Amino acid sequence: MTMITRRTGLTLMAALLASCGPKEKRYSFKGEIKALDPASKSATIDAGPIGDWMEPMTMSYPVQPDSEFQKLHVGDRIEATMVVASNTKYYVTNVTVAAK
Repeated sequence: MTMITRRTGLTLMAALLASCGPKEKRYSFKGEIKALDPASKSATIDAGPIGDWMEPMTMSYPVQPDSEFQKLHVGDRIEATMVVASNTKYYVTNVTVAAK
């Protein structure tokens, strides 16, 4: 195998291995805002089921980016996307507040 072919093969193998790593998952969900924490940019949400990731429950979730957090008020009913990178890294984004 020539040096160029070997190098190309190794580069392709490295790229394939890197693409096999864990991917973030996205889930649509609905919920109601129960509390907001501006310091941590998190919202306590009474959420329905979130795909195959979580059963319905009320808990605090980080909201990203800041512009999404600014949309929220206690009592709002929302539809949003939960982005899950791992069991310890997740956040809410793409928030739509339902009309009252």
